[in-house]
Amino acid sequence: MAQLELVPVHTRILTPKDNIVNTILEYAGQDIGPEDIVCVAESVVAITQGHFTRPEELKPSWKARFLCRFVPADGSMSSVYGMQAAMNLEGEWKTMFCFFAGAIAKIFRKNGVFYQLARQASLTDDVTGTMPPFDKHIVYGPKHPNQVAEQIVQRTGCYGAVVADVNDLKRSAVLGHSRGLDPKRIARILINNPFGNDSQMTPIVIIKNFASVAREQQ
Repeated sequence: MAQLELVPVHTRILTPKDNIVNTILEYAGQDIGPEDIVCVAESVVAITQGHFTRPEELKPSWKARFLCRFVPADGSMSSVYGMQAAMNLEGEWKTMFCFFAGAIAKIFRKNGVFYQLARQASLTDDVTGTMPPFDKHIVYGPKHPNQVAEQIVQRTGCYGAVVADVNDLKRSAVLGHSRGLDPKRIARILINNPFGNDSQMTPIVIIKNFASVAREQQ
């Protein structure tokens, strides 16, 4: 009987000069089979796309300074620069509306509405959120994650691919996936965060034998 195995893949530090699919082939191509799913961390995809900025390049508005005061300190939006970065992509007034909508929803014990409505707020990582030297940058969410996943499948011959946002707080989400995959199922498999985006430099994870296990469970 086949069993799932999560295999982290060590890489060098990746930069905007890198292509994420070429990197996967370089470091993991020989380990990827037709039954496997290739998972890549969303922040690293965004970095290779050049989708980041530096705090000193931002000019925080009064709206960002006001809203960030109400965000818990462990969140990226608690930083005025993280909030402004998200606002620059989402729109300042839209972000304000989403925040107040989320505050009203909390009265009715419904959490997470702000981040559901303002997607850039949930995808933006503040300066401590990724590997050096990009720990001094604010990293946005990846562009076109579904397309990235499809390109990985086409180039590697794997069963499927996902771009995932996972952390050590048991929060796991699939931002982009290739056709035919159930993103919630993959997110559950990745819940214990097998990625290492800091000094471990393992931003790629292979879920071995996924297709075989899925067939056996049918």
